Amino acid sequence: MMKARFIFMALAVLSAAAPAQPVQPVQSVEQADAALALVAKDRNAVNAEFSASERECYTKFFVNNCLDKAKEKRRVALAEIRVREVDAEHFKRVASVAKRDADLAERTRKDAEEAALRAAQPPKAPKEEHAEPKAPTGPRVAEREAQHEAKVKRQEQKDAANATKRDANVAAFERKQAESQRRQEIVARKKLENEEKARKAAEKEAAAAKKAAQPAPAR
Repeated sequence: MMKARFIFMALAVLSAAAPAQPVQPVQSVEQADAALALVAKDRNAVNAEFSASERECYTKFFVNNCLDKAKEKRRVALAEIRVREVDAEHFKRVASVAKRDADLAERTRKDAEEAALRAAQPPKAPKEEHAEPKAPTGPRVAEREAQHEAKVKRQEQKDAANATKRDANVAAFERKQAESQRRQEIVARKKLENEEKARKAAEKEAAAAKKAAQPAPAR
């Protein structure tokens, strides 16, 4: 009875390990993208199925045996998914290299065509050199020089007038400063005189008070 059970378990593992159907080769970038999207979906489904089987195994008597079968089933399924994933990624890499080589060849062809067209065109005529502008005539030069001299002279007159005005302002300011200093000296001198008068008056008043306080001489 035990031997028959082991044979049944081995057959179940072998049947799970057998691929369901042969992998269809990818023949375009669109098919590769679709295959990779399906790979991600199938991988999530396999992992979800394993999680459900794992939870169910913990409710059975032969837990380890059940877990081993679930793990083997997941391994086989993920291996089949990985084969499809590798095939799709390989096709996309090959297609990318082929596209890059084709773009490079097309760019090389266009460069060669443009170079051939440039070589077939006749050479351009040399540009005509422009004649140098004639020097201005004498009267115009003399007129500009006269205008410049007049402008310089007006500026000198203006600067002289400004200098005279500045000198007058400085002189007026100095006179005001001297007058203010003289008034301050007069005020200070009068203050000293008043203080001296007040001091002498106070001394005189004090002497008179002291004299009045002395007793009269006996008769």
